[in-house]
Amino acid sequence: MTNKSDQHPYLVLALVSFGVFIAADDLTVISTMLPQMIFDFEIPLPAGLDDASWIVSAYLITHVVAMPLMGRISDLYGRRTVFIGCMAVFAIGSLMVAQATTLNFLIFSRVIQAIGGGGVVPVAMAVVGDVFAEERRAFALGILGAVDTLGWIIGPLYGAFWVNYFTWQWQFYINIPISLLTILAGWVLLKPRDHTKHESGGLDWLGAILLSLALTLLNIGLAKSGGQAATGVNFDFSAPIPTWQQVLPYFVGGGLALLIFVIVERRVKNPIIEIGMFAIPNFTLACIINFVVGFVLMIAMVGVPLFVNGVLAVGTTMEEFIKTAAMNSGQILSALTGAMAVLSIVGGWLCARTGYRLPTIAGLFLMGVGFYLMNDWSTEATYMVMGFHLMIAGMGFGLVIAPVGTAVINAVRAELRGVASGLVVIFRLMGMSVGLSSLTAWGLHRFDVLSQAYELIELGRHISGITAQIMNEIFLGAALLSFIAIIFAIWLRTTEKMTILE
Repeated sequence: MTNKSDQHPYLVLALVSFGVFIAADDLTVISTMLPQMIFDFEIPLPAGLDDASWIVSAYLITHVVAMPLMGRISDLYGRRTVFIGCMAVFAIGSLMVAQATTLNFLIFSRVIQAIGGGGVVPVAMAVVGDVFAEERRAFALGILGAVDTLGWIIGPLYGAFWVNYFTWQWQFYINIPISLLTILAGWVLLKPRDHTKHESGGLDWLGAILLSLALTLLNIGLAKSGGQAATGVNFDFSAPIPTWQQVLPYFVGGGLALLIFVIVERRVKNPIIEIGMFAIPNFTLACIINFVVGFVLMIAMVGVPLFVNGVLAVGTTMEEFIKTAAMNSGQILSALTGAMAVLSIVGGWLCARTGYRLPTIAGLFLMGVGFYLMNDWSTEATYMVMGFHLMIAGMGFGLVIAPVGTAVINAVRAELRGVASGLVVIFRLMGMSVGLSSLTAWGLHRFDVLSQAYELIELGRHISGITAQIMNEIFLGAALLSFIAIIFAIWLRTTEKMTILE
């Protein structure tokens, strides 16, 4: 791997943070561009909503698939090569998106873009592990987490700017010179792989195919289970829930591919994922905690707009109703994401001084407290109080980011940092997918049960109260899950070293 003395750690951190910011921005920027895209590509609504959702879903699914693969490739062939390659693919995908004239080509272009964007994140985390000494690693990962969160926050605002003042295509055109500058800086600041320190075999292609297939099928199944909420366009609990016949083949196929993948990985010489990593307590505990964090985070990111839309939004016309709900949702969610960004740096600072356990427990506790307070939201809730509750939850999310990432990177030897970083992020993204599908399934079920108490003619007057009750139940479940995750955090050990795979 790289020699720490040959590099300037904080310059390298600035470089990879910028790459992560670009990838995070393009993960959420599409949310405010989607209505204009639907209009430009003449997608009929509501019949074409499922097709339009793939503009979002294709990027998310590919993002997940790319992470462990690019992380592992960086372990084998060097961080600089893969980081530069990912930024180049991201730039090419951005150009293709901007040039798209059909929906199918647009979706394909988003897939190409996501291969590059998804690969940047684990490579950046691994680079931090390479260039920072262990005692400074947590703080650096906290900064990286803050930048990642900042990209999420700015994405929708950035997209709205381009749609309102130019065209959505320019957002993707501007990615090209930015990516080229990042590639140039990467070539200068990142050192090439030292072949004398670690010689490895080639990529396990069979494992790569099986893992990609498993992650793709499982995420498609989860996306279909989540229904239309996955698009971010419609939050309607009265929509029909997908039948088990529709989603079961994806879960069965994904599970079978994952089983075969595990069998193959235990036998090949240079596996994509060394299964023995999961025998390391810190590694497994951190992945479980990150899954819970992703699950609960998605409850907030989808549940809060749903609550505002269904309970608090006002307006004399449908257009005014939608705009008011979107603006208010964005404003109060900024209390969550803003606190998350700031406290991720604090979490890294605490982790460097106290170890993984304390900031992780504190973060999970604050998450639980925030969501427990949200359980009392009603039709009389004020945005100021809601913002305060979300800020508490956001502080909790932020505190957890750096300790979990640092625990994973410190648990494995240097040549496994890339794939380990990819896996821990995947667990968070899978948690988000499961959280979305769980929210939708529970919401649909409870709406069906609660609505039976009213005649159809009077149901409309009670929709707000029913939605508030459903979301109270979901927020309470998120609080309980956060508190349960503290049990896993208690077992994190700061002094644990990677010995099983030595």
